[in-house]
Amino acid sequence: MALLHRATLRPTKLDLLTTWLPGRQWYEGPAGVDVVSAGAYRFDDPAGSVGIETMLVGAPGGAVHQVPLTYRGAPLDGADEWLVGTTEHSALGPRWVYDGCGDPVYAAALAHAILAGTGQAEQYFEVDGRREVREPTMTVVASGAGDTSVRPVGDIRRVVDGASAVIFTDSVELVVVRRPATDGAVGAAGATLSGNWDGQPTIVPLAYARTL
Repeated sequence: MALLHRATLRPTKLDLLTTWLPGRQWYEGPAGVDVVSAGAYRFDDPAGSVGIETMLVGAPGGAVHQVPLTYRGAPLDGADEWLVGTTEHSALGPRWVYDGCGDPVYAAALAHAILAGTGQAEQYFEVDGRREVREPTMTVVASGAGDTSVRPVGDIRRVVDGASAVIFTDSVELVVVRRPATDGAVGAAGATLSGNWDGQPTIVPLAYARTL
């Protein structure tokens, strides 16, 4: 389960992505236009220290882009090229926001979500000592066999980024589809994470995982 906080961010996640996205070679859309969210889903960090959220965003009326984000309380060593930006969280303080494709915590969470078949984490707020569940903004399903003994994912060895980002680790190869509505049929092998959101009536591939 993913614990959320009723808090404000300055700048917001969409502000950060509006600045960052036009610099990506896989981005389709104009620069200088505020991006909007089509939906989002989360994974859980078992250690509880890193927030993991994948956002579906794009310019109004344009292509939808999939951007996995990790939220950290301190910089991630050796990951400057994956830094989206920094923000001030009203409950947690400064947060370093990374493109998850370069973050090993995201890679491990994605591999487990797909291969163990768990999909997205349930999101909730703590309200007066009670859990208040937040309804998801998109549907996400995984085709994995439900094997909870998935091999641990260690360090990321390399990432090949493009219309799909391919993440290589010692135990699994992951593919994150950057423009899922248009580039979903990438023909990647392995178990699949698929989903749809408001305005996307059919289920499309979001990511793949293949054990090595």
